Amino acid sequence: MTSAKSPTLTVRIERWPIRGAFTISRGAKFEAVTVVAEIAFGGHVGRGECVPYPRYAETPEGAQTALLAMQDVVGRGLDRTAVQAAMPPCAARNALDCALLDLQAKQSGKRVWDLLGHPQPKPVTTAYTISLASAEAMAAATAAAADRPLLKIKLGGADDVERIAAVRRAAPRSELIVDANEAWTPDSLETNLAACAAAGVILVEQPLPADRDEALARIRRPIKVCADESVHDRSSLEPLRERYDAVNIKLDKTGGLTEALAMADAAKAHGFDIMVGCMVATSLSMAPAMLLAAQARFIDLDGPLLLARDRAHGLRYEGSLVHPPDAELWG
Repeated sequence: MTSAKSPTLTVRIERWPIRGAFTISRGAKFEAVTVVAEIAFGGHVGRGECVPYPRYAETPEGAQTALLAMQDVVGRGLDRTAVQAAMPPCAARNALDCALLDLQAKQSGKRVWDLLGHPQPKPVTTAYTISLASAEAMAAATAAAADRPLLKIKLGGADDVERIAAVRRAAPRSELIVDANEAWTPDSLETNLAACAAAGVILVEQPLPADRDEALARIRRPIKVCADESVHDRSSLEPLRERYDAVNIKLDKTGGLTEALAMADAAKAHGFDIMVGCMVATSLSMAPAMLLAAQARFIDLDGPLLLARDRAHGLRYEGSLVHPPDAELWG
């Protein structure tokens, strides 16, 4: 057990309503369910947030249980280096890793990027997501966001050629990223990629299922293709070199900022472009990922923009321009 003189870890599940619905090829959701880890010690509290993802057999309750199992070792002084060995890469480890970093920053009175020897993050332009729907509905949603410089278009059905053409007509000046969330097949791959190329799409995320993406190595790719569900941490990079041009680094997949920063360096060394991505969550999830933005070609940190409300001291968004976190939020 921990004492008042030892770090104490508390964990809670939070629910944040989504504005409308967030729909991808695997279905729709109407709230973001997050797990928050808080470590209190010496008058300071460090926080980290994660989003357990059913695609990886994660649940909020499972993440909460995994974190609560770490209470005693946190009380004995577990640091973020030891966390990498104590837990596998997962959403729960992300919350704990980021909470430890936040606590360290508060204890030292320094910003987290100074502690890590990284440059201070600058404001960056994030993608804004258009959920999967009919071509007509997606065109209407796109038209309402056509002033945003970068849009991320969720695809994943038989009518994707019509959808991407309709979206392009509705936003003729925006850069477009497409995310199929594993919904295409080898038979539809080249047709859909050609339609995306014709619409001026600059990147396609995870067109094929992660365990059936070999076809990407056998075709000429007319635009860059980014791994998402196929990539998790540094150990998953090497097999992807012939199939993908970029990798989407998400802290819930890497198991925290510590591994994410190391993965970004490794991805660059392998020749991959980097996308920094997110789950739908509050600014507490986005804040640590801002440290990756300087290395990223594509930035997708729009989670709070999709919520009905964000937490206090959330990131400041000016349209699609997102600013680094204030110390009251994280780091």
